[in-house]
Amino acid sequence: MAAPIEIDVWQGDIAELEVDALVVSANESLFMTTGPAASVKRHGGEEIERAAVEQGPIAAGSAVVTPAGSLAAGYVIHTVAVGHDRAADAMRLQSALRAALALAAPLQLRRIAVALVGVEFGVFSAEEAAQQLVEAIAAAGAPLESVVLATATPAETRAVSAALAAHRATAR
Repeated sequence: MAAPIEIDVWQGDIAELEVDALVVSANESLFMTTGPAASVKRHGGEEIERAAVEQGPIAAGSAVVTPAGSLAAGYVIHTVAVGHDRAADAMRLQSALRAALALAAPLQLRRIAVALVGVEFGVFSAEEAAQQLVEAIAAAGAPLESVVLATATPAETRAVSAALAAHRATAR
């Protein structure tokens, strides 16, 4: 039986983390204009966005990977949980999370950081997105050993911490 994935919560700028890959929200066109994705582009370089846009557009519920420019991480995984329609579609959110996490195996990722996806434009509440994210990570399995849930605000941190605590309580 594989060891459980270690999950930590960290509030701050995801672009600062030294992990194998960063997972951030994207739109179908893969432009990095808001939230953690914009910070990743600002800190890692325009080449991250160019590499993403060259692979698009992609369908909502999908993910692509690019090099991470000058960041400490090796890759950036861009996942589309909220489409241009800005509809709160829980199935699309789950599909986007699964697509992003599925890239861990072919890339041999052991440690990743994941921003709270789905909250862009207020489509999902932090609580709804956090619950979906924790469930997706718990189901992900090998090769992931460690996941940092990177939050941008105290409200996101509280939501992710509560979702993680609830998952741990039911997993016992």
